[in-house]
Amino acid sequence: MVKLLQPLVRYGYAPLLLLGVNGAGVALAASGANKLWLLGLLVVAIALSFAAERFLPYEQAWNNSHGDVQRDTAHTFVNETLILASVAVIPLLAALAPGDGIWPTALPFVIQVLIAILVADLGVTLTHYASHKIAVLWRFHAVHHSVKRFYGLNGLMKHPLHQTIEMAAGVAPLIVLGLPVPVAAALSLAVAVQLLLQHSNTDYRVGPLKYFLALNEGHRFHHLKWAGIGDVNFGLFTLLWDHLLRTHSYDPARRFTSDDLGMAAKPDYPVEYLAQLAEPFTRRGA
Repeated sequence: MVKLLQPLVRYGYAPLLLLGVNGAGVALAASGANKLWLLGLLVVAIALSFAAERFLPYEQAWNNSHGDVQRDTAHTFVNETLILASVAVIPLLAALAPGDGIWPTALPFVIQVLIAILVADLGVTLTHYASHKIAVLWRFHAVHHSVKRFYGLNGLMKHPLHQTIEMAAGVAPLIVLGLPVPVAAALSLAVAVQLLLQHSNTDYRVGPLKYFLALNEGHRFHHLKWAGIGDVNFGLFTLLWDHLLRTHSYDPARRFTSDDLGMAAKPDYPVEYLAQLAEPFTRRGA
């Protein structure tokens, strides 16, 4: 049974989340449905992510806890709450923004969501890039690079201050443009789905799209533990900006294990949740 499902997972899992879950989210947001339905879709996406990792793991050992599940669950809960809260405060922030905005509300809703994704992708990618170059930002971003395995919850395994900075960089230009709340709600779901796919332990395939979409095949290279080697593939949704920054890297022959991940310069980085929140403020966090 498992072997029969593996080809379906290999080629169907990514389209199911990218088109199916996101598509349902777009339809619900466009119809003005209660945002709790979007939260329900996120729960479905998480369940699908964990199921796919069991049916078709990239690395079997990564399906086993490394003593990190409770910590990563805490990171996910806090940071997903921040994402949802950002949607809730958009009307207030929009009221403070100068002018009436120039958001293209006449365009089909799905096109508006795609525009929001591309704009947010640019802001997050540049902030991510800067976080590898500017010491004070790296202190907070290092939390994310302490992971020793790839699986669904890694995507939101971030220091909440760094998560807030990335969100602000991605969403602030959209608010100035007049981003409608329903589009923001669909975008928030798309971000969560993307992070699940980007850090998934599922050995899925997307063909040539791996050179354009920021998914797990390319993002593993970003988590290589050696200084400078992992300064590639910064994109959240796409690799467009990485191609322009000349930071795209991919080697189809490369295989990854836990020995390749983490930070070579900080092998003893704290693993507990509260210790990771405090680490950037210590001398060791420098």
